[in-house]
Amino acid sequence: MTTPSIDAHVRLDSHPAHPSAVTAALTGTQAHVAHVALEADGWSAVAENILVLARIDHEEPYWAEKAAQALNAEGMTTEISPKLREAIDEEWTWANYPLSWCTRSEIREVSNQAQKICDDIQYGHLLIHAHAQDSHTTVAVGTYLSGMNKSVYLHGENHLRQIACTFDSPAQALTFFEKAHGDTMSPGPAPMTDTEQAAAKARTSLETPAVEHEASLPALETVPVYAADAGDHDALLDTFLDAHSEPFPTSR
Repeated sequence: MTTPSIDAHVRLDSHPAHPSAVTAALTGTQAHVAHVALEADGWSAVAENILVLARIDHEEPYWAEKAAQALNAEGMTTEISPKLREAIDEEWTWANYPLSWCTRSEIREVSNQAQKICDDIQYGHLLIHAHAQDSHTTVAVGTYLSGMNKSVYLHGENHLRQIACTFDSPAQALTFFEKAHGDTMSPGPAPMTDTEQAAAKARTSLETPAVEHEASLPALETVPVYAADAGDHDALLDTFLDAHSEPFPTSR
């Protein structure tokens, strides 16, 4: 079966200010078709017919090439700039990556799971109840509000964030978190890391981001330590348990 041709041309290029983000410029009478396809794949519109892919794992060139292949399969035309092609073909690894035994594809899988967690928080699918400091990284506890309907314990930041444990209810999750991290626990999500701030800026503007600590690749981000006030943990736990005394809903 011949794939029908769609009058949409997508030019992929490196972001002018963010070191790893990718832009997509759309033209053609059916450019809206490509626009919808890219947005569904995690791209963000920054201007008319201009979209940006900005991730916390710096894997945008890899996923941009995957997007181009998917668009081509649907009958749309894509073009990859020489600068972006160079980034796609470059082989690199994180400096001092803690999972040194992983292959490049395995590292990409780990970081993509971290990206999904970040996206779930950003789009309101994962509600973070509290966060704390565990040595030199951040831990958090939250609940998925749709789909999985489970509570999770998160460990790590940026491309290393993982689901370390799951719970049957928010009350169980927060009780565990209180016992493990009461000394440094604070309500709500942790402040955005430099990496998250830079990616968020790239998704909304083509201008130079305010945070520029990641000027080159490969590199492992310097993880900041947030000195959060411990707060009144007993009051926080009592308030949370009172609010969730009824069975947790199966959908939202």
